Amino acid sequence: MGIRSRPWFIALAISAIVAVSGGCGDSESPIGGNETGTSTDATNSVMIGSANFPESETVASIYAAALRANGFDVSTKLNIGSREAYMPALNDGSIDVIPDYTGNLLLYLDPNATASSSPDVAAALTKAIGPDLVLGTPAPGEDKDAVVVTKETADRWQLTAIGDLASHSAEIKFAGPPEFAERPAGLPGLAAKYGVIVAPQNFVPIADGGGPATVDALAKGDVTAANIFTTSPSIKENNFVVLADPANNFPAQNVIPVVRNEKYSPKLMAVLNAVSQKLTTDELIALNTQVSGDSKTEPDDAAQEWILAHQLDKPLG
Repeated sequence: MGIRSRPWFIALAISAIVAVSGGCGDSESPIGGNETGTSTDATNSVMIGSANFPESETVASIYAAALRANGFDVSTKLNIGSREAYMPALNDGSIDVIPDYTGNLLLYLDPNATASSSPDVAAALTKAIGPDLVLGTPAPGEDKDAVVVTKETADRWQLTAIGDLASHSAEIKFAGPPEFAERPAGLPGLAAKYGVIVAPQNFVPIADGGGPATVDALAKGDVTAANIFTTSPSIKENNFVVLADPANNFPAQNVIPVVRNEKYSPKLMAVLNAVSQKLTTDELIALNTQVSGDSKTEPDDAAQEWILAHQLDKPLG
């Protein structure tokens, strides 16, 4: 079944994300794909996937725990890789549900997209998602890509915004996931919007989604800047500086459940949207601190604690 593109449906998408950003959301209706989906008995068995970084694994584990509490037969396939790996897995049925981020998902589907605010990204995403996938309600929680430097570098070069790096382009060694070199909001965007030109030999690909290896490279001075997510506890722990992005190179990145249409059911979407409603940015930071901080809690254990604390450990009323 195809995506509906009527004006009222796009307006509904915008209303949904604005409502959720205010702390409440519609737990019944998806914002993309098809508002009815294809519901069959087979939808009770669900494979949850995740990308290859702790926050994605943790949110995927929350989805899994909440769905199990509502009678779903859930399996997980975590740490799949980047979007370039897990989107084909979602499309070919290797996985059925995955947490994603609105802005980067939009750019993956439409590299020419220019939307940057949460409502605009949501509206554009409903058009770009296609007939085979369904989007749940975006969470108010947002985890944006960022250009991060050490405080020493920020002080030495007097950096407050990404554009301040332009005059130091030849000196920059930049760490990020391999795909950052080609993505529109990656190095191409930094060059186009800020004049920050990182030579190929000065890009250091690290495939941990801004995780420990990336943080270590930045902290040790092996690189001068890195792509790290804004909810990473490493920023505060290492006194890193997030450079401002006034040109909105990095679009809104609200967490959003993406569901294979063949596994869609109103019940499944209601559970995922109930999770989204409670998943604020502060909650993401707390979860990341728990999993990636000193306590090193396993994502599944953190997920169990989270759904218990938010009363999602029993069937929805």
